[in-house]
Amino acid sequence: MHYASESTKLTFEMQVIICYSGKMPKKPSPKRRSECPLNASLEMLGDRWSLLIIRDLMLRGFRTYKEFLGSDEGIATNILADRLKKLETCGIITTEREPLDRRKLIYRLTAKGIDLAPVLMELVVWAARYEDTGAPPALIRKMQKNREQFLAEVRQRWVEKAAGSILPGDRTP
Repeated sequence: MHYASESTKLTFEMQVIICYSGKMPKKPSPKRRSECPLNASLEMLGDRWSLLIIRDLMLRGFRTYKEFLGSDEGIATNILADRLKKLETCGIITTEREPLDRRKLIYRLTAKGIDLAPVLMELVVWAARYEDTGAPPALIRKMQKNREQFLAEVRQRWVEKAAGSILPGDRTP
């Protein structure tokens, strides 16, 4: 085989070695604007769509793309696909194939994702205190009265892979 230069030959040989050695180069961690932990959090979660997807997984028991599309906020398909991919890349959600229909993906929070439960709960309580949100009063009272019990219930549902909503009166999955 004839190569344009020795460096081309070396580059080609290195690619073949990397490709066929079974060891792929480690994916570099994402470049952050700063080392601030709040900045890192915002770069992963910094838009409403990501937080609403996490809310729907955590509180409403959503598991499929179609369920997310049906959420009251009306997310566009391209944004939903992008945020799901981003959340998976960040290790906040994971996907698995639906056992009965291998074409469908089931989305699930990871341990990293469920660890956001206290953050989401405090955001819900804060917004309900200062805004007219329409949040179910029973849910807000439950969160305010015993935060630890509510969080334990959310975590237990995650461990058990429970379907359905934790929200009072919610008729979602």
